[in-house]
Amino acid sequence: MKLVQGCRLAVRFFLLLLIGWMFTGDIAQAQRRGRGPHLAYAYPAGCERGMSCEITLGGQYLKDADDFFLSGDGVTLEILDWYRPMLRGEFAQLNRKLREAEAKLTAELQGEGGKTPTKADVAQYAGVTEKQLREMEIYRRRDRDPKRQPNEQLDETVRVRLTVDANAKLGKRELRLIDGASISNPLWLHIGRWQEVKESPPSDIVSVVETVDEVVDTLPTVINGQIMPGETDRFAFEARKGMKLVIQVDAREVIPYLADAVPGWFQAVLRLTDEDGREVGYSDSFHFRQDPVMYFEVPRDGRYIIEIRDSLYRGREDFVYRLTVGEIPFVTGIFPLGAPVDSDQTIQVRGWNLTNNRFSVSTMARKRFRPTMHCRMAQSGGIGVHFPLQVGLWPEVFDSEPNNTQSEAQTISMPVTVNGRINYPGDEDVYRIEGGGRLVAEVFARRLGSPLDSMLRLTDADGNEVAFNDDYEDLTLALQTHHADSHLSATLSGGRAHYLHINNAQYDGGSEFTYRLSLHRPRPSYTLRVTPSNLIVKAGQVVPIDVFVMRQDGFDEDIEVSLVEPPDGFRIDGNVIPKGKDHIAMTLAVSSSVKAAKRKEPFQLEMQGESGGKRRGGAMVRPAIPAENMMQAFIWHHLVPVENWNVVVDGKRGGNMPFSIPNGVVKATLSLKKKTYLPIVPSSKNFDPEVIFVDVEDPLDALQATIIQTNTGGFAIELDVDKESAAEEKQLQPRERGNLLMSVYKEITAKPTEENPNPKPRRINYGYLPAIPFEVLAGK
Repeated sequence: MKLVQGCRLAVRFFLLLLIGWMFTGDIAQAQRRGRGPHLAYAYPAGCERGMSCEITLGGQYLKDADDFFLSGDGVTLEILDWYRPMLRGEFAQLNRKLREAEAKLTAELQGEGGKTPTKADVAQYAGVTEKQLREMEIYRRRDRDPKRQPNEQLDETVRVRLTVDANAKLGKRELRLIDGASISNPLWLHIGRWQEVKESPPSDIVSVVETVDEVVDTLPTVINGQIMPGETDRFAFEARKGMKLVIQVDAREVIPYLADAVPGWFQAVLRLTDEDGREVGYSDSFHFRQDPVMYFEVPRDGRYIIEIRDSLYRGREDFVYRLTVGEIPFVTGIFPLGAPVDSDQTIQVRGWNLTNNRFSVSTMARKRFRPTMHCRMAQSGGIGVHFPLQVGLWPEVFDSEPNNTQSEAQTISMPVTVNGRINYPGDEDVYRIEGGGRLVAEVFARRLGSPLDSMLRLTDADGNEVAFNDDYEDLTLALQTHHADSHLSATLSGGRAHYLHINNAQYDGGSEFTYRLSLHRPRPSYTLRVTPSNLIVKAGQVVPIDVFVMRQDGFDEDIEVSLVEPPDGFRIDGNVIPKGKDHIAMTLAVSSSVKAAKRKEPFQLEMQGESGGKRRGGAMVRPAIPAENMMQAFIWHHLVPVENWNVVVDGKRGGNMPFSIPNGVVKATLSLKKKTYLPIVPSSKNFDPEVIFVDVEDPLDALQATIIQTNTGGFAIELDVDKESAAEEKQLQPRERGNLLMSVYKEITAKPTEENPNPKPRRINYGYLPAIPFEVLAGK
């Protein structure tokens, strides 16, 4: 049975990969990050409140990083040094110098009595320093290690010192490194309340005896570690009979996705043994969450050993974890999972080591509505547990047992949200719906922390199936890889009752298998994401951005995007997402009058979308949430929300564009029959169209752009659609709308010389023009 379930999960996983690839196939093209700093991991990935600790940041292109951005107050950071191991070419060059020096020195010494030169003599003769010799030895050790997989994206490290105030807020902080030209992707550093330790460095001596890396003498403790290939880390601690220990791993909470690893994250496995080696506990996940959690009531006094490894015995520097051990509170489930807007509700909380399991909450007023509240419930000792709570707009009821069959079905009226529970394995709740019209039934369970994998089935009075749904992919939740909540839509015939059945696809059940089932008429809506979440822009420059829209319940309208109360000098061009599109590239322009802030402090911009201003009820306004584009397992991209949309304005002014688009040109009308011309205004009298070029950004590679001189003596960009390529790539179809993103560059070729008879042209990049909306004429 386990093998069959494992195969089903594997098939489901790869189907999800395929679906994700189909949706985000253009995301990779939308990434335009250059060789700026890239952060792969932080070790340790956090620090105790009130302490100072050294952290190693690993990644690529980190050498020139001289500044940083760290979110939140009460935390400071100091960059200490940069390091990169010797490269293969550097080692080969030094090794050749040493061999040649040894041969020459040996020949010279033969005439002086045949002395054999020492290694120090050879190094001095070759001009190789002691530091270079040490780096060569490190290179040899790494090269001889059969388990090490060279990865240049992890080789460079920056050592920093993190200092945390005693009253700093607990939780995750966003860290980015900054160099003179760009800002890195974020890493999350965790600020914790418990004592923190690091695993001991691995020994060069390989032993067949299983050894303990560290003895933990105080609980609770957070153990920071890294798993290398084939490695199992072991930690010992003393425990007394009756202790109720929670052993929790944060691995995906530290690094949610690994681009070049399958399944796309460090899949940690926990094993607990007593001092005699007998297994007393095991966990490879917690419900649907990939990070394992274990609850262990200590049966007798003694020493216990925790083992942690990767499920496939993989490992490398970015397999970083934080392992918490102690009698700490942990929430395993809540009920109900939400409450109506502008109401008071009592929430029952289940879990381990909880001294308080009831929580009274007042939801926000309707005019300040937000779909999710983040709640904190106090426990003894000033400790708090956190959980999300959904806030609804409709009346709410609780399921009433027994309601397991159509004859026992609970009658409900739309719109409504039902708070229910699948009480035991095989349980099914049935609801009777009267009246006709359009119906949307949506389950919120997995998205709110419940282990329920729901299935919805709609039947008529005779038991005939009308509609069915198992899983609904909610692309707004980038950290979920199994979208297990259901979403069903159907048209109900009037005058007859219909029945909605909900159960668990895995046929499990219990007190923690809770759900919220919303039934309502279709409510078209949308959600926005903007990438990249971090930019460095020179004053006077234009940079591309990408805006993604997730449309819900049939929403298919234009969305106008705008900056929210922006600082002076910031502007969005090409700011309309046409109906039918789920992604469009725009540009952000920064005026030459914008001054760089001290310490490269970023501007934190906000963006929103607006649609349907003429609809009843007014415009539909939604925030555009900044996101980081993360890849999972070579193929699947996720738009992971981050805290802020950061724009750093570089103190150096951008280069002057050789021409501009007249203010009156607000749209390009493309034709499949003839060429289109956009007038341009040269910036100087010496403008030469023979050396200035324009590239149209992908994915519009069926459109060619050329600068020409017009019959009237002016200049224009000639746009020509390759009809065959457009048809093959399904681009630029009649009535299609979008944005033209065009980069401008100059090519200069030096005169041939005897030494260089065929000189290659030298390119000077000017950057991007503001995005220009386009529409393709209807006629072919």
